[in-house]
Amino acid sequence: MDGNIPVLRVEGETLPEAWEKAVITAWEQGVDIKTEYDKPGDPASKDCTMMLVVNDPFKEPRIHRAFPGGLEDLETYRQEVVDGIHDHWIKPEEGKWTYTYHERFFDYKIEGRSVDQINYIIEKLSQSFYSRRAQAMTWNPLKDPPSYDPPCLQMLWARVQEGKDGKNYLNVNTIWRSNDAYKAAFMNIFALTELQRVIAAKISEKTGKIIIPGRYVHFANSFHIYGSYFKDFKNFLETVKNRKWEERVWNTEFAEPFFEIGREKIREEKRKGI
Repeated sequence: MDGNIPVLRVEGETLPEAWEKAVITAWEQGVDIKTEYDKPGDPASKDCTMMLVVNDPFKEPRIHRAFPGGLEDLETYRQEVVDGIHDHWIKPEEGKWTYTYHERFFDYKIEGRSVDQINYIIEKLSQSFYSRRAQAMTWNPLKDPPSYDPPCLQMLWARVQEGKDGKNYLNVNTIWRSNDAYKAAFMNIFALTELQRVIAAKISEKTGKIIIPGRYVHFANSFHIYGSYFKDFKNFLETVKNRKWEERVWNTEFAEPFFEIGREKIREEKRKGI
């Protein structure tokens, strides 16, 4: 029906496969919608509601070569989300960051208290694998509505399910109010599946049972490709068209030396007190 935003679903065995399918599907089947960040002359974005399913998020190859950003940046972002390395950059009173996902998940402030929501998920699922209550929120209704750049990620939900093989798998869903399909989604998913791995390991420690990271679902209310970078995205489409799958992805083993460069930069930041 005209006026309806399309609801699309893609599925892939690996992270790069699912992400590549998702952005191409959004491009081909999304509708034209303006954004609040458009500059004069920018085309409307391609937009849709997207359910992106990664069946085995740690199966190699794990990295798409065409994600915007460098491998060093990917490691930095992973540590921002999982370890909170830049939580100290949150200084809205100085015009700096207003939040990080790590801060909202591990140090959510409400009624004068600090809540570690990830620890809650770990404790809850350690008590009951099948609980439906293991979730963490980011949105703060007092701080975020007036913010120029409020959190895109809204919620992480988790549950453990036993497979036919008798093994226990941690399933994770994330919900996004808005997600830049091309320039952000790959790094978002990479980092959040790393958090998924950490949660699985912690539940394993508490229960004495092996918990394996299972399928990951990325649900975005607005999964969009900005008109301002259509030219770059068309170059991406040409890359997909002209290169074999093996030439479009990397194994983690290849990326590890670059990750180490990123880690060294972070260590240097700490030495300088940045």
